[in-house]
Amino acid sequence: MEWITSPEAWVALATLTLLEIVLGIDNIIFISILVGRLPEAQRQRGRVFGLALAMGTRILLLLALTWIMRLQGTLFTVLDNGFSGRDLILIGGGLFLIAKSTMEIHESLEGAADAHGGGVRQASFVSVILQIAVIDIVFSLDSVITAVGLADDLAVMILAIMIAVVVMMLAAGAVGRFVDSHPTVKMLALSFLFLIGLALIAEGVNVHIPKGYIYFAMAFSVLVEMLNIRIRGARKPVQLRKKEP
Repeated sequence: MEWITSPEAWVALATLTLLEIVLGIDNIIFISILVGRLPEAQRQRGRVFGLALAMGTRILLLLALTWIMRLQGTLFTVLDNGFSGRDLILIGGGLFLIAKSTMEIHESLEGAADAHGGGVRQASFVSVILQIAVIDIVFSLDSVITAVGLADDLAVMILAIMIAVVVMMLAAGAVGRFVDSHPTVKMLALSFLFLIGLALIAEGVNVHIPKGYIYFAMAFSVLVEMLNIRIRGARKPVQLRKKEP
């Protein structure tokens, strides 16, 4: 517990907590979309369970640091490009995200209607949790590697992850309700997941895409969509100025 009296440890804790929250945004989006397929009464339980599962996965991976480091060793080489266990997990997770987001978009737009009245078919609680568990492993890898790079004390890493997940739990309900009530935002979120899937595959084949570019594109798209929602929700629609001929 020596880290409690260390200013550097507290700075690392604050920085790592913030980064964990940022890295968890895509996880919140994915969980919110999956949980939206559950009956209303099960959604909050699904969000909490999914994020608790994410926290547990991250902590278990932190406790298995030796295994994590072995994952970054080259397993085989293809065309002078080495592939590690981490690369294979990232590629698999990226393919899963692309497939899942594509299927969700198709289901939302052209999927079979629910027998009870035109809505999208609802998923079972177990199937949703299993899908969350699969993608949690992929999202947790970057989170754990970031933690190892920023902090030296295991307690600091675990505490940062726990604080970040609690913050995400508090925000997940509002994010989920907002996504559910705005179909265009849901399509945008699914497009983000598709983009993240492509980025994970690129990372897996050693093509590094700076995360800042991805987050900027996402933030800009969200800003434009917020303006669109404001325009659609206004009683008196905003008229865009047109240049006189």
